[in-house]
Amino acid sequence: MSILTTQNLSIGYSKKGKTDIIQSDLQLSLRAGELVCLIGPNGSGKSTLLRTLAGLQKPLAGKTKIDGDETAKLSQHEKALLIALVLTERVDIENATVYNIVSLGRHPHSSWWGNMSEEEDAFIHEVIAMVHLEHKAHSFLSELSDGERQRAMIAKALAQDTPIILLDEPTAHLDLPNRVEIMLLLHKLAHKTQKAILLSTHELDLALQAADRIWLISAEHGVECGVPEDLVFNGSFNRAFESRAYYFNAANGNFSMNYPMTKSVWVSGDKTRMYWTLRALARGGYMVEQNADIHILVTEDGWQMDNKNISTIEELLSKLNDYA
Repeated sequence: MSILTTQNLSIGYSKKGKTDIIQSDLQLSLRAGELVCLIGPNGSGKSTLLRTLAGLQKPLAGKTKIDGDETAKLSQHEKALLIALVLTERVDIENATVYNIVSLGRHPHSSWWGNMSEEEDAFIHEVIAMVHLEHKAHSFLSELSDGERQRAMIAKALAQDTPIILLDEPTAHLDLPNRVEIMLLLHKLAHKTQKAILLSTHELDLALQAADRIWLISAEHGVECGVPEDLVFNGSFNRAFESRAYYFNAANGNFSMNYPMTKSVWVSGDKTRMYWTLRALARGGYMVEQNADIHILVTEDGWQMDNKNISTIEELLSKLNDYA
């Protein structure tokens, strides 16, 4: 079921009588119980779209609706009951514990966040446990790692108990293990709580694995929506990130560099080691052509060339240079 929809939405900025339209005529739909990743090149409008959907800035044209009600006509309190927003900016509140920060999420539901009933207190501890921070509930925010701090911000959004959660690059300042953990956590929360979670990210490889649906935004093609694999198959990723320097490799879901290929080899053999072999050869300027003069056989534990066993990629590249 769609919770949030847009009708002919145009986003951008109006300054001193001049209008800068970033995206126009957007027809979007955000569904309950799904994690949606908003992906696109810099300057394509990811943050502007999130801020417009959250009601922080007005659309230049068209409408955004939540459960049929136009967002622009809702009061700030009504929007706070429908949308929780987690921005990229680092939050620093002196002497605030995780419990204090998460409690702030209850503000739209109570007259004063410090006056908690037993039910409210139990709910706050519940959402802290949902992001696996129960052992840090009474730790100061300043004592947390970046990953723990981000989970605390997600818990605050959960405590707000809205049907929609919007996050602007929640993994931007995290290392790889924490980026993976946050993406898996958000996927699990969307399915468990049946909330609609939309996040912007540059983590294409993680988004392809974790997202139920992707909004692929670009200046040339607007916003293309679909299941990740469908957007790979129909060429949408290549169109959105078209570049002379790299290309989207549909075989593995990563970007590959366009190296100048001036030499050719023929490669066959073990498929498990083939991917890394081809990466190394491309970096060395070798294209793969069947029946080329040089043949490399990839085995389970190494390589063979000219009937000689080779044990490392470094050794393989060194022997290839002897042919140059």
